[in-house]
Amino acid sequence: MLAVEAAMRAYAPRFDGDVELWGLTGLLHDLDYERYPDLGDGHPRYAIHELEQRGYPPELVRAVASHADFMGVPRETPMEKTLYAVDELSGFLLACAYVRPEGLVGMTPKSVKKKLKQPSFAAAVNREELRRGAEELGVNFDEHLEIVIGALAERREELMGAGA
Repeated sequence: MLAVEAAMRAYAPRFDGDVELWGLTGLLHDLDYERYPDLGDGHPRYAIHELEQRGYPPELVRAVASHADFMGVPRETPMEKTLYAVDELSGFLLACAYVRPEGLVGMTPKSVKKKLKQPSFAAAVNREELRRGAEELGVNFDEHLEIVIGALAERREELMGAGA
């Protein structure tokens, strides 16, 4: 969730978004996943309920709902589209970084796209979702990769440890 927060913060200025709100949305979007991972009746329903009960902004709550296709909440705002676009990608990029000696440092869109072509690498990540996210956001896929890689690299120590 820290990686998604970083990516959301990086994208907020591009769409004249509130950096704090966008970052908080990224940080909280999966708050229930570990405890309620069942997509049928768990995540993100518990998060949505908790966020509403605690009075979080409706646009944050709606973004959390819209990041899960199965919830049937269309992504309409730039913040909603961005959350969807960076969520899975952030995890994939961290997986790429963990198998590179330099981690996030020097990672390029080309190297990431090479890993995307390997079905066995981070096999649970839906490659089509990654591309659809950038497309819905209206950002070229390579540029999207650069933005998110840059955001994660700026916080690499926090995301990957002091040796990163």
